[in-house]
Amino acid sequence: MDVGILSYGIWIPRHRIATEEIARVWGKDGASMAAGLGVKSKSVPTVDEDVVTMSVEAAEMALRRCHFDRADVGAIYVGSESHPYAVKPSATIVAEAIGATPDLTAADFEFACKAGTAAIQTCMGLVKAEMIKGGFAIGSDTSQGAPGDALEYSASAGAAAFLISSGPDIIARIDHTLSFTTDTPDFWRREGQRYPSHGGRFTGVPAYFKHVVTCGEKMMEAQGTSAEDYDQVVVHQPNGKFPLKAAKSLGFPREQVETGLLTPRIGNTYSGAVPLGLAAILDKAGPGDRVLVVSYGSGAGSDAFDITVTDAIADYHREGDDLVETRIAFNKFIDYATYAKYRGKILMGGGE
Repeated sequence: MDVGILSYGIWIPRHRIATEEIARVWGKDGASMAAGLGVKSKSVPTVDEDVVTMSVEAAEMALRRCHFDRADVGAIYVGSESHPYAVKPSATIVAEAIGATPDLTAADFEFACKAGTAAIQTCMGLVKAEMIKGGFAIGSDTSQGAPGDALEYSASAGAAAFLISSGPDIIARIDHTLSFTTDTPDFWRREGQRYPSHGGRFTGVPAYFKHVVTCGEKMMEAQGTSAEDYDQVVVHQPNGKFPLKAAKSLGFPREQVETGLLTPRIGNTYSGAVPLGLAAILDKAGPGDRVLVVSYGSGAGSDAFDITVTDAIADYHREGDDLVETRIAFNKFIDYATYAKYRGKILMGGGE
């Protein structure tokens, strides 16, 4: 049974803040910060954009782009590290909002930035086992960084929803998936803490690069492939430089990375990062194109996917406002004061 992506949808907040504007507030050299991180600007969610609302928008887009009965949605999994409730699932709200029936399984996933890809693997298993006809795997985050912290320059917001199913109408077949996981404490936030902590430079070589490169190598070994066998690659993108370096270590030149590399313009959308990058690739892909996908979540682990675009992509709706590039271009830049208000970094009305 061929299992893969039947449809997908995305959401990227309109508002942006430039790296130089954040640097200005903290007395930093904006040009140097932007160049050092490889991030020129990031998306900013407004007061009515959270993990749930973005997930609903992405799922609705996926549904209107294909012929799939909402009653046949058998699973909804929302991967995020910024769910609006500490105790109350986001997935049930999404299910209700998109008109799915109660005859489904729903849950929230959390594994830092790879929660969305873990949800894809779960949906794959349920479809392969013929327990469901199709399920939603959603990666959505409104990530936060403490004021003045390095994370503040990149932590952004966005979502992507993938409807996983089987049959001749899938637009991209997932040929294989595998994971690589260790207990590497490079990034964490304890209960009650507002902002996460990170291990600084430790988050690079022993955390991000070890997992992404190892997982990518294991996938190519399992599939008997090399970089030359793929048309595009998308790896987790915490900034604009790490993914280029990781892809190079796997043998991929820059031109095979750029289509799915969105962080320089919208920041690190965390659980939405790799799914949005994959969506950008699928927006332009043709039948037979092959894509290597490697996510990363702090804590730490990576999921890899070997994906082949099918002939069904030729008849799939890919135009207008549904395109990743269109959503990125639809932007409005704001100053730091407006950003701080939207993100709750300043209190209003004398209370929380």
